[in-house]
Amino acid sequence: MAGPRVENAGAGDDRAAELLAALDGIYDPEMPCSIVDLGLVYGARFDGGCAKIVLTYTAIGCPAREMLEDDVRERLLGVSGVHSVEIEVVWSPPWTKERLTARGRELLLASGYSL
Repeated sequence: MAGPRVENAGAGDDRAAELLAALDGIYDPEMPCSIVDLGLVYGARFDGGCAKIVLTYTAIGCPAREMLEDDVRERLLGVSGVHSVEIEVVWSPPWTKERLTARGRELLLASGYSL
């Protein structure tokens, strides 16, 4: 399985993988897939005690946006050494199904989604 494509994880940031692992347990309420496997996490970086996350959504009017951001904050504040969380929402580049991980594709296909 290929890992998620996180463009701005920060060179040498060995904690980005730890942050992504924490986010892997957050599922989109409309799809049987984590936000990591959906490719919604564009960046993960640990800066001192702050987890800095760059997210996008599949649609600008995502009704679950606030809920997902609350889940991201809660999950990351449970990671050792994280004292604060900054979330930046971006729309460029736009999300496409090409951002899905291999596991994300498998989960969606198994659930009847056509890709």
